[in-house]
Amino acid sequence: MSSPSPALDPVELAAYFSLIEATSLLRHAVELQLKEAGELSYVQFQLLARLGDAPDGSHNMTELADGVVYSRSGLTYQAGLLEKAGLVTRAPSVEDERGTTVTITDAGRARLAAVFPGHIEVLNRMLFDALPRDDIRMLDALLTPVVRHMRAMPPRSASRRRGKGSASAGLAGGGQRD
Repeated sequence: MSSPSPALDPVELAAYFSLIEATSLLRHAVELQLKEAGELSYVQFQLLARLGDAPDGSHNMTELADGVVYSRSGLTYQAGLLEKAGLVTRAPSVEDERGTTVTITDAGRARLAAVFPGHIEVLNRMLFDALPRDDIRMLDALLTPVVRHMRAMPPRSASRRRGKGSASAGLAGGGQRD
């Protein structure tokens, strides 16, 4: 006899669906605004915003991939598009000869400045206007430990790779599947 499948209780299921629907609706609105105001994808905006917040305007590619939760290969492609548009530069890392450092340009900072007012308006209209200030604080208080918990798990870019000879090599030792 097989063991029963794990299940979520009604409260957990409702919370999960509410979170997924809210984030999907918010992300859709944000993506539209970024495309219209700055010809940026959501990931490109995240990259520029992270670089814009860095004291020297730079990050290595692995840090960026882990920070925006995006594959290294996908990030390389997006950074290439941003570089082609003159919004970032890429150079070999001084700390790791195998790594690449991405740096925001003045044009990248100008693009961020152009999209931020509309971005903030979308966030207010779609999320913050629906909540009293104390509930916004509560939302942050609820989600911060969840994010910390999730971030404590090894990021995909740091997980062990599967060996070419074994389809289950990455799973046998508790590693994540690629």
